[in-house]
Amino acid sequence: MSSAPKTVDLVLTDLRLAGEDGMQLIDKLLAMPHPPIVIMMTAYGSVDAAVEAMKRGAYDFVTKPVNIDKLEILIHRALRSRKTEEEVVELKKQVERRYGLERLIGESALMQEVFDTVKQVAPTRATVLITGESGTGKELVAQAIHALSGRPKHKFVAVHCAALSPQLLESELFGHEKGAFTGAVERRIGRFEQASGGTIFLDEIGEIDSTTQVKLLRVLSEERSFERVGGNAPLKVDVRLVAATNRDLGRMVSEGKFRDDLYFRLSVVPIHMPSLRARKEDIPLLLNAFLKQFAEENNKPVREITADAMQAVLNYDWPGNVRELRTAVEHGVVMATGPKITLRELPMSVRQGGGGGPSAGRGLPAPKYPVTRGQHFNLHATEERLILQALEESKGNVTQAARNLGISRRTLHRKLKEFRQAENAPDSSPPPDHADREQDPVTRP
Repeated sequence: MSSAPKTVDLVLTDLRLAGEDGMQLIDKLLAMPHPPIVIMMTAYGSVDAAVEAMKRGAYDFVTKPVNIDKLEILIHRALRSRKTEEEVVELKKQVERRYGLERLIGESALMQEVFDTVKQVAPTRATVLITGESGTGKELVAQAIHALSGRPKHKFVAVHCAALSPQLLESELFGHEKGAFTGAVERRIGRFEQASGGTIFLDEIGEIDSTTQVKLLRVLSEERSFERVGGNAPLKVDVRLVAATNRDLGRMVSEGKFRDDLYFRLSVVPIHMPSLRARKEDIPLLLNAFLKQFAEENNKPVREITADAMQAVLNYDWPGNVRELRTAVEHGVVMATGPKITLRELPMSVRQGGGGGPSAGRGLPAPKYPVTRGQHFNLHATEERLILQALEESKGNVTQAARNLGISRRTLHRKLKEFRQAENAPDSSPPPDHADREQDPVTRP
């Protein structure tokens, strides 16, 4: 067996071999990394021998004298069976690979970079640090890494570090021995032991205290070991660690709030999840996916979103990122009274923050209000000139114009509305002396 090739498709062997028993050979063949199909031959055909061979994993059992034609048919059938099994395994892997990333939606360049990194790092043992604002989908990235790693699916263990006190977190991660502290009435197996052979995901890693940082550093060292709280026996685990944070760990290191050696151990492969406002081209894809999901869950015939509602969604900045978008779509589906989500069925924050209409977006036409040289200088005209200039420079992008002017987008929309009303109002200018007094408060009586 030592000189046998590493991969063998099929082995045809006798029950009686010179110097070795055929049954023992089956055991050795099936213990190979890629076990072959085994067909047993013997002149001592008996039910007991056949049953034993099949129990050990033989594909089939033939007696001598062997019928060559029947043996050839048997071999072809066995090889076809092996090919089918391999195709099923490969199909399963493809499904797992697809499933690993299907919950991460996006076609933007930023998301494609995330996808490429996940695919590259997933099959390795490297520790991954996922950064990004809250609600961007950091845990989904961790789950995708695990799904593509080949480790058992049920061995993904998530721990939200910010939800536990330092004492509870240490016990949660590493376990404790009976009597380790008041209330420890029995031994507890920690999350690292539970995740052995799989992946542990530590969310909000920037919240852990200095003591836990030291113990975590030991787990990430070459030793890969730790001790339960109240114990002194080192425990070794085979765990893939993925961490996430919405804090700037680099800055925390410089401020002395986070160990630099632990930071370097955690960030072997960093992945940054972009905010939703940085990849607004992905919003329609995300919205449609959530729309389909919540329509099915709530048994409602909602399939679309109106144009003005979509414009408000696109204009909104989404401080809560994908999580907030998901909630907004669910709200819209629940509140919808027809087949489409309308503007009034979106959450108030989105309606107000998004401007609420098709005129609120990119490419907004400026009001046709003349601005001429030598115009009488007053606060209203100066303000209007500055706004029109900002709109012209931003090519109608209200958000950019507001940012350049140093005012909020809502304020700019209000100003534009006032300009349009003034443009469309009938000529009812006040008398010159009254107008002058309004423009210069000092001349008021």
